[in-house]
Amino acid sequence: MWTGLGLLLALCVLSRGRAESQGKSTRCKEPPTWYIGEENPMLESRGKVTVVALLQASSFYIILYVSRMDDLHLKLENEGLVNISYMIVNHQGEYSQHKHNLLKQRVSEFIPVYKQDMEKPNVWNLLNGNKDDFLIYDRCGRLVYHLGLPYSVLHFPYMEEAIRIAFCETRCGNCSFTVKDINEICNRTENTDEPVEEPPPTSVPDPPQQNPQHHGAHRHHRQHGHQ
Repeated sequence: MWTGLGLLLALCVLSRGRAESQGKSTRCKEPPTWYIGEENPMLESRGKVTVVALLQASSFYIILYVSRMDDLHLKLENEGLVNISYMIVNHQGEYSQHKHNLLKQRVSEFIPVYKQDMEKPNVWNLLNGNKDDFLIYDRCGRLVYHLGLPYSVLHFPYMEEAIRIAFCETRCGNCSFTVKDINEICNRTENTDEPVEEPPPTSVPDPPQQNPQHHGAHRHHRQHGHQ
């Protein structure tokens, strides 16, 4: 299962890389330092695989999303994939800030929901992220995967597989932080997983191709619309 999904995840990263062709690749690099108040969430999660979700507290759909995050967290933990840090960064816009408590109430205590200061730098912009993006970092804080729609939809297996790869493999090279019995844990979960067929292309379409000359303007317009 890991081989097929791993290939699709690689293609997803390549697609995102094409979209970011005018910028500098962030793969296997630490993100810019960002704060929520005086708190540095990435520093506090150092030594753990870290999953950062960029979600917008503005619809019923998001309630279902965070529920599935809890389900995924519990599933992986029951399989021995522990010491994984999950967090949500809410959108900085005024409406999302107004709905922040609704989002926070719908997620378990194991997944913190961070409220941005509207007067501080936008964390989403610092991470080069958009709504419903998930960023997955290894134990040394290096970016392993940055998944956007449709790959970040938790109904599909890509998010789970990306977390497993970040936990079990060293895609960004060696890291000084280690996990006891990691080989036993990862071999056991790989051998007990039921085979999963890759979904047909119509179920998980490739990200749409964009004209690089217009990408910057399109991205700016999208962010402006959410403020």
